[in-house]
Amino acid sequence: MHILQPKHTKLDEKEGQKLLDKLNISRSQLPKIFAGDVGLPEGCNVGDIIKIERKEDDKINIYFRVIV
Repeated sequence: MHILQPKHTKLDEKEGQKLLDKLNISRSQLPKIFAGDVGLPEGCNVGDIIKIERKEDDKINIYFRVIV
């Protein structure tokens, strides 16, 4: 991982379902990220949910993506 690259973390199935329930959305409604993206951690498959933590100034912004 490069120092400028935001941290990418794969959510397990339980965490992913909890997120979808909290947001009241389906997996297909999450923004997409391609399976070939170089920032993805090892062992990611199509349909997995990725948590991206981007540090900006003095706070951390969190984004979620589903792998397609």
